[in-house]
Amino acid sequence: MATFTYDLATTVGEREIVAIHPPDEPGPYPAEVRHRIRRDVQTDYVYAAQALNDCGVDVVSVQFEPEIWGGEDGAYVLDFVEALRVPYVVTLHSVSKAATAVQRRILSQLVAGAGASVVMSKSAAKVLARSCDVEPDSIEIVPYGVSDLPLAQPDTYKQRLGLQGKPIVLSFGLLTPDKGFESVIEAMAQVVRTVPSARYVILGATSPETVRADGEAYRAALEARVTKLKLTENVKFVDRFVGRVELHTWLEAADVFVAASPNLVRTVSGTLASAMGAGKAIVSTGSAYATEQLANGTGRLVDAGSVESLANAITEILGDSELRGSMGRQAYERSRGMVWWEVGRQYREVFQRAVSGSVGGSVSRARGRLTGTQGSTKARSAIENGRMPISNGRQPISNGRPPISNGRDPRAVIA
Repeated sequence: MATFTYDLATTVGEREIVAIHPPDEPGPYPAEVRHRIRRDVQTDYVYAAQALNDCGVDVVSVQFEPEIWGGEDGAYVLDFVEALRVPYVVTLHSVSKAATAVQRRILSQLVAGAGASVVMSKSAAKVLARSCDVEPDSIEIVPYGVSDLPLAQPDTYKQRLGLQGKPIVLSFGLLTPDKGFESVIEAMAQVVRTVPSARYVILGATSPETVRADGEAYRAALEARVTKLKLTENVKFVDRFVGRVELHTWLEAADVFVAASPNLVRTVSGTLASAMGAGKAIVSTGSAYATEQLANGTGRLVDAGSVESLANAITEILGDSELRGSMGRQAYERSRGMVWWEVGRQYREVFQRAVSGSVGGSVSRARGRLTGTQGSTKARSAIENGRMPISNGRQPISNGRPPISNGRDPRAVIA
């Protein structure tokens, strides 16, 4: 979420950011973070919204992931949006078919008050429309933004990582028990029989939430599994948060990206999107998002929890440079509408419509394909989680100021 917010803010231009942080993570934050909310302090949400009302912004961009916001299932987001007196656009980072009654209530109220509701895939739009009784025409589809990386040969980057000549299989992101790392490690025991020099790299620190709950027990269990399978030379853990430059180096150096989560209802995956943006051959379980993005040979879908399926797919792709290149080129081409400068442009259009009260003509529908944008050269953008009272998303919004008509982008807040 932090990376997404940073990238969105960068494409917006002039901006302010509202940060929500757990009690034990107060900062530090960059200068553009003008407001802070202590996640578990309910009154902070109201105070922050009131501060934004007085900032002269035109729109608040709210990034909603229930685990990020305070309260049960992120319920404090409603306190925040109910106190706003300016339009807000809510970006939903996860939409689940298996949502509880409480989760559906929160989501329904959040969407009902928004000037626009943004999801990142067609599958997410379908789930939102069905589970929360939202009119499909009111949902904006703007893809997950990715960096505009060159389509490069992996070997040109491997030397920087001390892995020249080694086929690299990569998974990255925060380490949590729900991403299927065990299955990939088990699959590597079969892969190395055919490709003995293959290296599986698990890149990223353990999730802070996982550490708070169980310490590093999960990572220790994975390391023990590697030792038991005699894969210590073939599996590498990079146990830290990595910066943008290092992450891009690992992405460019990888021959195959693997996403093995058993959660098949996921409607967005930032890591999978990033791998597409780097032009990687991708092996993934068949989540809703992966099925949508990797159609027609763009990637290889495997059965969740099937070590054999994973091993066979990884072995085949590592052994066939032509297949690997073709898959990577297709993924790269498909991701061109997902690069941040394009995603930023679409978000600016959504912000403008939310402020003018003309939401309803989705960017993605207008263009006839799934693309995305956000940002503005002049917009002060506040990306947060919130909602604002409007009649039905299509009537003029009464916020005490006339609609923007001078051709400039809306001033926004990002949190």
